[in-house]
Amino acid sequence: MDKKAAVSAFEALSSGIRLDVFRLLVRAGPQGMVAGELASALDLPPTNMSFHLKALAQAGLVAAEQEGRFQRYRADMARMRGLIAYLTEECCSGVPALCGVDGGAATTGFSPPEPGTKRQTESSMSDKCYNVLFLCAANSARSIIAEVILNQIGQGRFKAYSAGSAPRGEVHPMTLQVLRAQGYDTGALRSKSWEEFAGPDAPQLDFVFTVCDTIAGETCPVWPGQPLTAHWGVADPVKVEGSEPRRLDAFSRTQNQLLNRLRLFTSLPLAKLDRLAIQHEIDRIGQTSAAAEG
Repeated sequence: MDKKAAVSAFEALSSGIRLDVFRLLVRAGPQGMVAGELASALDLPPTNMSFHLKALAQAGLVAAEQEGRFQRYRADMARMRGLIAYLTEECCSGVPALCGVDGGAATTGFSPPEPGTKRQTESSMSDKCYNVLFLCAANSARSIIAEVILNQIGQGRFKAYSAGSAPRGEVHPMTLQVLRAQGYDTGALRSKSWEEFAGPDAPQLDFVFTVCDTIAGETCPVWPGQPLTAHWGVADPVKVEGSEPRRLDAFSRTQNQLLNRLRLFTSLPLAKLDRLAIQHEIDRIGQTSAAAEG
């Protein structure tokens, strides 16, 4: 999310009524609510409610779906998380944990625990570790970067892998340089074929994300585990030409784009959502991020 989109969202939520409407829709979750239900809950005339819903929709905070004679409204959770990520992106020099920002609590609407009570996190709600595969054609930059970031910020909830349809055979030197500059461990990284993840001994995958447009159009192997899939296209930094600082800047931008998306992804309350809702959310992360960054 950029500054213009954030300002638009805050302007829409500056009305107390619209803030109440948005909170009701967040509480309703994927089921959403029709305008009449919202008007009744807040004791507002239907015409007034339509005005407020239109303002929220224009800011991208809610989405409407026609159901017969009515429209069902849902909070755009990816947009909300994008707004929170925009606010906290530089928190404590990029390490939000230092100032007590809990990504899971902040983005799912849970309140901080009362003093003396144990904080409930997604990891305590479910012991499942999600296997995630990132794909790009050469497996030398974008997918490698995503693998490294998720393995670090996933805090044991996710195990990330990466591969390519036509692997370069080595990780691009600038990929390693940018990751090491941010303190990531790059010791075990290698460029590899996606066939490694299609065999009988491959890990059971929960998610597969394509991060380049080329591979998104290819016929992928049959993945074990029936994973959910989404396309999170990112421009290829390897194709950027010019001076070394200019090329390094391209790799840094790629890292930041993927970090923002993965922050949104790791904040999803996966244990509470069904497959359809999760698919909706991971699609939104790719679409919303691409629009905001483009």
